[in-house]
Amino acid sequence: MAMNRIGERIKQLRLEANMTQKALAKKLGVAESFINEIETGRKVVNESLINRMTKVFGKDVDNNSYSEDIKEIKEPIYENQRRNNTQKKEDVNLVWDNALSSILKNVPIYTIDLKKPVGLRQLPVISNKIEGFAQDKVFFLKIDSDDLQGFRIEKGDIAFAHFVQEAANNDICIIEHNGERLLRQIKKLDNNKVLLISNERSLRTETVNLKEIKFIAKLTKIEIEL
Repeated sequence: MAMNRIGERIKQLRLEANMTQKALAKKLGVAESFINEIETGRKVVNESLINRMTKVFGKDVDNNSYSEDIKEIKEPIYENQRRNNTQKKEDVNLVWDNALSSILKNVPIYTIDLKKPVGLRQLPVISNKIEGFAQDKVFFLKIDSDDLQGFRIEKGDIAFAHFVQEAANNDICIIEHNGERLLRQIKKLDNNKVLLISNERSLRTETVNLKEIKFIAKLTKIEIEL
């Protein structure tokens, strides 16, 4: 409706000026078919073209009775463009989020009880693994004692660990012994016995039967707090 009204206004001014569509098109530097589409409401008139027509006709094309028509034409187009641009940005962000979620994974940080995470860290997923281990088997451990101070592992340090059911010689592990969670170095004596080694102020060892302990996780890396 609005486009027909502004087109009719332009046609009216053109006829009053005894000007053909071809002549008006030549003065404006556009195709004759473009003028026809404007007058029939199939094309939208922009502000620059309206200003040029005003000079050609010597009359105000964009008068008060038609300014609202132009606004009605322009605003929905702008609003649709704005919404489309916003949607495109949201779509791009979603694509990146999905891409990054397949590359990075939140790894929980636990204390030795392993009950509730006290934080998260992101690590890259490579070949569906983190640091070479299954994604659901890894975590960070916030060291809460100086039991292994002699091994340069102190309270406040952060260690990378993964769940295990057994340990190799000299591994540093989280174990359960006598109903308590402990952080110890493991020294194998034979197929049935191991030494549990701690070193807070001095080296301490305890000989235990393998059946008396449960291996929970093995530490593989340590971040030292400076």
